[in-house]
Amino acid sequence: MSDAVPEPSQEGPVEPAGYEPAAPAPLNVPRTPTGNAEVDAQLERLGDADHLATDGHIEVYEDVHRGLRDALTALDARPGPPAPSPSYDQRAPSPSHGTRS
Repeated sequence: MSDAVPEPSQEGPVEPAGYEPAAPAPLNVPRTPTGNAEVDAQLERLGDADHLATDGHIEVYEDVHRGLRDALTALDARPGPPAPSPSYDQRAPSPSHGTRS
């Protein structure tokens, strides 16, 4: 019995003669509106990748990522509602506080 392991083939995958990669096809992934016009526009932009070869997807994905990041940054920059005022009196504690009977 031999402990020799056969060498793996150095050849790449064999493609049939006349092989053509499949043409781009829509994935038909539903995109549910969020109610935010900026975000919804970016989600619709993802549909542009449906008509591109795979090597063109990265440009679309990077563009959408940039747009979504900008939309989130804009949300952080908007002034929010005023802070609530304290609901209790912050003056000195009442005389009965901290005393024992």
